[in-house]
Amino acid sequence: MASSHSSSPVPQSNSSDAFFKKESLPDVCPKEPTGNAAVLHDSPSLVVDQQRWTIYHSKVNLPAALNDPRLAKRESDFFTKTWGVDFVDTEVTPSFYLPQITKEHFALYQQEITPREKVHERCKNICTPKDTFDRTLLHTHDKSRTDLEQVPKIFMKPDFALEDSLTFNAVLPWSHFSTAGGKGNRDAASSKLLQEKLSHYLDIVEVNIAHQISLRSEAFFHAMTSQHELQDYLRKTSQAVKLLREKISKIDKVMCEGSLRVLRLSLTRNNCIKAYNKLKLMATVHQTQPTVQLLLSTSEYVGALDLIATTQEVLQQELQGIHSFRHLGSQLCELEKLIDKMMIAEFSTYARNDLNRPLEDDCQILEEERLVSLVFGLLKQRKLNFYEIYGDEMINTAKNIIKQCVVNTVSQIEEIDTEVVVKLADQMRMMNFPQWFDLLKNIFSKFTIFLKRVKATLNTIRSVVFLVLDKNQKTRDLEDTLQKNSAKESLVDSEVAYLTHEGMFISDAFGDGELPAGAADSASQRNTSPNSEPCSSDSVSEPECTTDSSSSKEHTSSSVTPGGVEMMIGEDMKLTDLELVRLANNIQELLYNASDICHDRSVKFLMARAKDGFLEKLNSNEFVTLSRLMEGFILDTEQICGRKSMSLRGALQSQANRFVNRFHEERKTKLSLLLDNERWKQAEVPAEFQDLVDSVSDGRIFLPEKKPTATEERKPAEFLIVEGQKYATVGTVLLLIRIILEYCQCVDNIPSITTDMLTRLSDLLKYFNSRSCQLVLGAGALQVVGLKTITTKNLALSSRCLQLIVHYIPIIRAHFEARLQPKQFSMLRHFDHITKDYHDHIAEISAKLVAIMDSLFDKLLSKYEVKAPVPSACFRNICKQMAKMHEAIYDLLPEEQTQMLFLRINASYKLHLKRQLAHLNVVNDGGPLNGLVTSDVAFYTGNLQALKGLNNLDLNMAEIWEQKR
Repeated sequence: MASSHSSSPVPQSNSSDAFFKKESLPDVCPKEPTGNAAVLHDSPSLVVDQQRWTIYHSKVNLPAALNDPRLAKRESDFFTKTWGVDFVDTEVTPSFYLPQITKEHFALYQQEITPREKVHERCKNICTPKDTFDRTLLHTHDKSRTDLEQVPKIFMKPDFALEDSLTFNAVLPWSHFSTAGGKGNRDAASSKLLQEKLSHYLDIVEVNIAHQISLRSEAFFHAMTSQHELQDYLRKTSQAVKLLREKISKIDKVMCEGSLRVLRLSLTRNNCIKAYNKLKLMATVHQTQPTVQLLLSTSEYVGALDLIATTQEVLQQELQGIHSFRHLGSQLCELEKLIDKMMIAEFSTYARNDLNRPLEDDCQILEEERLVSLVFGLLKQRKLNFYEIYGDEMINTAKNIIKQCVVNTVSQIEEIDTEVVVKLADQMRMMNFPQWFDLLKNIFSKFTIFLKRVKATLNTIRSVVFLVLDKNQKTRDLEDTLQKNSAKESLVDSEVAYLTHEGMFISDAFGDGELPAGAADSASQRNTSPNSEPCSSDSVSEPECTTDSSSSKEHTSSSVTPGGVEMMIGEDMKLTDLELVRLANNIQELLYNASDICHDRSVKFLMARAKDGFLEKLNSNEFVTLSRLMEGFILDTEQICGRKSMSLRGALQSQANRFVNRFHEERKTKLSLLLDNERWKQAEVPAEFQDLVDSVSDGRIFLPEKKPTATEERKPAEFLIVEGQKYATVGTVLLLIRIILEYCQCVDNIPSITTDMLTRLSDLLKYFNSRSCQLVLGAGALQVVGLKTITTKNLALSSRCLQLIVHYIPIIRAHFEARLQPKQFSMLRHFDHITKDYHDHIAEISAKLVAIMDSLFDKLLSKYEVKAPVPSACFRNICKQMAKMHEAIYDLLPEEQTQMLFLRINASYKLHLKRQLAHLNVVNDGGPLNGLVTSDVAFYTGNLQALKGLNNLDLNMAEIWEQKR
């Protein structure tokens, strides 16, 4: 058997280096051989290793593999030779390509086979089994089993091991080897007996093993025959594999080696190009610091910062770890900090120059390109508080504007000796109103130009911020597209394109020639140098230059400021939208602060002049002029800055309140003096007062300008004509109407004092009503003016004057209502109360006139006697007094009021006459007494109806008689 499986040398190759190897089955689990490391770890290649001997060519004797005496379990020796006993018990990972088979898959089969199994069992019970065993073999098997039963069971255990002390003591007991006192012969016999017993057990086992081998010899030799056939199949397969490997080797030489060489050469070329570009990039980066210095000398801060940022990025990405550039990064950081300080100082200088230049009527931005460049640089460096510098300069400039205006004005006034009066505030207080007013107007005009200039500058700064914000939004929108369409190296190439100017050194960029139009779009703003070329003679190729240029354009965006300055926005503006919006709001707030600063400085200027009560001493026209100037300045600043500033408006309101108080006190004092000197006689109406009244006839209240020439030609009128009605007035009322119109006109001139003026005017009207009532109805004029008595004419004239004021109250109310806010309409109730008070006063005067005649009737009719002559003296006297009354009031009161008054007087007359007739027992019986009374009454009626305007008066004299019961 061994000879049949011995290996024979067979030639393996036709080459000169041919060697021999064994032809046998490959070792299933070969042990680790020594030799080449590549052979140990890598499987052989069909192309390269086909002619080399490897461990996969080794073979071994199959019987030796099957009969390894080292292992206890011979049946598993084939799998456990190298990997160990546990190899066969390793759990096999289930395959992903085979389904999991469960009992349910056999359910249908079980259902089909169960009836057949039952039939088969029934047949086995019915039919006797055929004796297929040889009785001799059965007898031999029984004998072998009987012999094996003699061997103790401990030898048959699978875990039998003599190393175990219990097992060893059970197989070889120590009692058989003891040599103690006199028992030596017996122990020796016992040991010999144990040895013979073990030999007998060995013979029984060997006989059974030989018997088993003899029983299975046919199957063993059949397996060996099959092994020879398998060897033939493997030999043929090996030859086929050899032919296949030779063909593959030829194919490799013909079709693969050349192509692979081309690929290797192409890769080598690309590596050389990358190395060349890397060297060019290093040379370019080496020129960064001189270029930055050149840019800073021309105040191109944005270009310098862009160059530093790009160089830093290239150092971190492309040139990281290069020893010669180990200090360049820190040097660029220090240079960047220096640029920050330079930009802050430059912006401070710009703000100072911009705000302190002469305030002329132009509001052009000072060096807009420089401002835009500075703002971009500050935004790039995240110096977001630069606007505070501009705010500080605004405060100083506002102070200097006022100071310079005062100095210029004082120097032009000869009356002010600057050597005696040293302080500027004291010099200003020596000005009269026209001089001071011109100074204030000049200050306001300067402030207006100042605010327009500040607004233009801040708008430019805000536009830059909004352009960056807009660029951020567009960048976010394009990020997805760029990521999908660009190659992995596009970001690095685009950054390098700017640095290298499409393949040239930065030092060459400042050589001869200027940028062509096509290259200027991609490099002019990022590289702020005036002279550069897009490509140089050492560039790689024309297509490469074009690609770099287009890549550079992808990272910049052109924008135009409101002033027309074109600028390029790079992607390195790493500011969030929240930061940009907050910065824009702060800049807008700075414009509001500029308005507040101007107002605050103006308030201090006003307060400095108002210390000696100068503003309170102004007359109405002067204060109105001042108020209009301040209101105009306030409106201008609100229009420029877009927000109301309250400080100057508050100061104006404070001065207006003082003006209102003084205005009201002056006129109230004037009215009081007029009333104290009023004799309550009808006054002539000058033409100017008639013109004043006529100007209000259409509902609009304003004081007409005086026309001295026309006034002198026109004579005073007896009555004041108001909307076709005649009003007899006193001089005080004429002046009061003018005062009232002055209140209304003052409200038009100074809208902020409307409510205060309404309160003061209502107080003035109430004062006139109450004071006139004291003087006329209360007879105060007897002591104040020295009148002898208060006549009916005085009363009627007072009533007519009150009616004239009542006529104007609705017009005044409408005037104030049009100028009040809706929430202030409740103040108009003052006019309702005043109207009611005036009507009550008028009614009291009418009642007083009736009371005068009533007392007269009571006095005369109480003495009346019915006797001749007719008419009696009593009735003659009554008619005479009635005529005097009519004569006193007819020209003063309208005809309707005269008729109503005489109707009330007639009613009083009838009441007293009826009482006297009842006292005299005179009845309407047609007797003589009745006839005398009727004649007197007819005389009274005739005289009364003969008075002017009373001819149609219904006297109804029948009421004087008592009704008969």
